[in-house]
Amino acid sequence: MSYEEILSDAEERMEKAIQVLSNNLTGIRTGRANPGLVESVRVEVYGSATPLKQLASIGTPEPQQIVIRPYDVSTIKEIEKAIVAGDLGLNPQNDGRIIRLNVPPLSTEVRKKMVARIKELTEDAKISVRNIRRDANKAADTAEKDKSMSEDDRDKLKDEVQELTKKFEARASELAKGRESEVMEG
Repeated sequence: MSYEEILSDAEERMEKAIQVLSNNLTGIRTGRANPGLVESVRVEVYGSATPLKQLASIGTPEPQQIVIRPYDVSTIKEIEKAIVAGDLGLNPQNDGRIIRLNVPPLSTEVRKKMVARIKELTEDAKISVRNIRRDANKAADTAEKDKSMSEDDRDKLKDEVQELTKKFEARASELAKGRESEVMEG
């Protein structure tokens, strides 16, 4: 692999790691209603598990309520079952056309658990970023051994990969800090 390929591959993969973290953090409950809490719930319909956001429109008309309007009303029971099975701590109320979810305020104990989960997810993302750095450094060493890259270029590439690592770890920390403050203020 060339210098540019190694660098762009590392950056692309680090970007994906941060995207995964961002998606995971969206699913963490705060005291406020947020469509992200239920969007990724998988519903068993039409013979396969489908993400809820593909089956219904999801809105938050009030700060403590999520409203789910299925595109096909015949799927409402399956959607309700999936929400209950999703163990989100939300109790669906189904009137035959729409499902309402009242989001209860979080207790201090639950908030602390959510913050611990955020820290866990963030650390996983940082570990992914570091593993990508390791892979890029290995690729640089291999390229230098194969004489397709000079020693100076290898060292320069490793420095750039380290800068990327710092940048993406900082982004992971920022995402986590923002989500933690949302959870704690609820």
